[in-house]
Amino acid sequence: MKNYNRFKLTAACLGPSSSDTGKGQSKLSSNKVAHGFHLVEGRSGHEMEDYHVAEYRYENDHELGLFAIYDGHLGDRVANYLKANLFNNILKEPLFWSDPQEAIKNAYSSTNKYILENSKQLGPGGSTAVTAIVVDGKDMWIANIGDSRAVVCEKGTANQLTVDHEPHTTNERKRIEKQGGFVSTFPGDVPRVNGQLAVARAFGDQSLKAHLSSEPDIKHIQINSNIEFVILASDGLWKVMKNQEAVNLVKSTKDPQTAAKRLTSEALDRMSKDDISCIVIRFRC
Repeated sequence: MKNYNRFKLTAACLGPSSSDTGKGQSKLSSNKVAHGFHLVEGRSGHEMEDYHVAEYRYENDHELGLFAIYDGHLGDRVANYLKANLFNNILKEPLFWSDPQEAIKNAYSSTNKYILENSKQLGPGGSTAVTAIVVDGKDMWIANIGDSRAVVCEKGTANQLTVDHEPHTTNERKRIEKQGGFVSTFPGDVPRVNGQLAVARAFGDQSLKAHLSSEPDIKHIQINSNIEFVILASDGLWKVMKNQEAVNLVKSTKDPQTAAKRLTSEALDRMSKDDISCIVIRFRC
């Protein structure tokens, strides 16, 4: 949940993700990839609003690992829609194999347009996203909007791959104000767009569409021998844990499902109240 001002009514949920833990691995790539995930409902008194994707597909003679965390707010319908459709939309982009960055950008935009145009069915809420596409275990494309985060462990050191799109940062505040919105800490205790939403970029959010961006930050990573694993997680983890702390906690844990469980358990022990969703992707396993 994205700290939407709770003076607003919560939209009806369709139910949480059907599975809260699991693991898998690539079958065809010479550079093996393995993943594990774990999702825990938060203690904030609302229904689970996080969804994940963790799967492998064979497309155009390439094996793709598709991984995502979608952290919904004001209900789970937008996050649920993203789980079912965002990767399909990316892979359908004509430019995907020649210009993945442009394809991802275009798909994020068209997906958000559809969500806004169908807000009567999908509700007034929205969702953050962090997505990772691993191609043949050799290249990885990371994209995000909002504050779900991707962190890579490179020779034992944590490096953040994504940008936390928070309203009070200089660039986001300028963009919001230029578009006629404002950033306020009232009511509440954190900066919010128009006093409502604690992220500056998201899918959906019909009432704030004029002041939010759905343009992702995108990063390309070549998976070399220094890259050990990547953590994708919702802010339920990152609110209570620094990047290096998360990496240190699981870098000696070879099984990625065990690693994901360890991260969510530690976040709960640190009194995180939000939904906590985590995927750990290990390379050359």
